[in-house]
Amino acid sequence: MMDVIAVDGLVKRFGEKLALDGVTLAVKEGTFFGCFGPNGAGKSTLLRILTGQIQPSAGQATVLGLDCRTQGIEIKRLVGIVPEVESPPSYLTASEFLWFAGRLRAVEDLERKVARWLDFFDLQEARRTLCRDLSKGMRQKVMLASAFIHEPKLLFLDEPFINLDPIYQRKLREYLTGLRDEGRTIFLNSHILEISQRLCQDVVILHRGKIVAHESMDAMRERGEDLETLFMRLVGGDDVRPA
Repeated sequence: MMDVIAVDGLVKRFGEKLALDGVTLAVKEGTFFGCFGPNGAGKSTLLRILTGQIQPSAGQATVLGLDCRTQGIEIKRLVGIVPEVESPPSYLTASEFLWFAGRLRAVEDLERKVARWLDFFDLQEARRTLCRDLSKGMRQKVMLASAFIHEPKLLFLDEPFINLDPIYQRKLREYLTGLRDEGRTIFLNSHILEISQRLCQDVVILHRGKIVAHESMDAMRERGEDLETLFMRLVGGDDVRPA
């Protein structure tokens, strides 16, 4: 299997703050990959570089064979992205935003697919509501629907379960499980370790901009350790909370 994400010596500075410090990793095609760490560890910074939203200070990164420094627009067209903060345009309705996202990616049979995702996330009654007037949970559903509508082979999900009630956390988890079983590639940032452990096949843990662990869930299970235990052991025990 090919590496759909390849990162080599990635560094990102924001002024004097070092957000990423020499991160190197690879994600194989068809892998459900989890990136974990305490607040400020560099997870969202890494995802934003991989999706062409910001430039690294040093190092190299490619996604689907495309250079994240110079081909960010092409990457955005091909992948699905859910950012950490739900942010559909306030001046569009839920339905308009899904149409916009679909037309940007030349989605065929767009009317049916917009209706499908409005139904999936129970947004039909809110389809004509401006996004600025939606609740946080409903805005999160709109962002998820916009990432799924073109059925991308690669998804970048930054805290996708945030603001969702338990019913839709479960529904989203089941949908992502189906994508994993189909062989889609998913890059997940999350603080919800219990759900993540059910989904992920390969994980890294970031701490202060560095990778402090990179291993498969199978290897972790073989030695009798779960994701939460590994997380707490590596990033500070009871002094650091994952959420």
